Amino acid sequence: MRNILIIGATGGVGSALTNRLHSDCALWTTGRSSQGNTSDTYLTWDATTEPFPTGFLPDRLDGLVYCPGSIKLAPFARLREDDFRNDFELNLIGAVKAIQSALAALKQSNQASIVLFSTVAVATGMPMHASIAAAKGAIEGLTRSLAAELAPKIRVNAIAPSLTDTPLAATLLKTDRQRESAAARHPLERIGQADDLAAAAAYLLSEESSWVTGQILQIDGGMGAIRRFT
Repeated sequence: MRNILIIGATGGVGSALTNRLHSDCALWTTGRSSQGNTSDTYLTWDATTEPFPTGFLPDRLDGLVYCPGSIKLAPFARLREDDFRNDFELNLIGAVKAIQSALAALKQSNQASIVLFSTVAVATGMPMHASIAAAKGAIEGLTRSLAAELAPKIRVNAIAPSLTDTPLAATLLKTDRQRESAAARHPLERIGQADDLAAAAAYLLSEESSWVTGQILQIDGGMGAIRRFT
């Protein structure tokens, strides 16, 4: 049975991934909330303020997924330096702490996989996204660098979604009008669901993706790659 660590397992995508994997994998999960979920081992951990706890992980890990993220949308002129620092702490530094703490266990696997999360706003410039795009751009750089450094035993990939219907995006999807407008901006004319991203993460963790590393998967309803003419 594969041993998988899911950071941010109580969020929308983390919960969906935990539910998808729990019957086939042994799971170690963390979240900011003291409310655990379907997992063999759950630990409350705040990635922005705490070192990753030693002694929590098994001797061997076959996969690590770092799900925490933020959506700080504001005009560049209104963003404070602390906004950028906070986004970097959660999105990048938290991932670095988790990966460094888990690296020895990941190296014990015959074929381990690390999955990180970026955003469509890195490759596709969007107004109001300066802080989060900068932080997630760092995640994409980290993904490619680690994929090169840790090959061939550890694969590293990232998923770059567009707007997804999770608690994190609740303020952007409060009304039917907001939902309709957001859906219409995507070529596939719908908002992403947590299961869309969980399915992609499960694929990247599995042997079916054993020849995939250093990639940024655009799971974004076509937003980052195509434009429709109507």
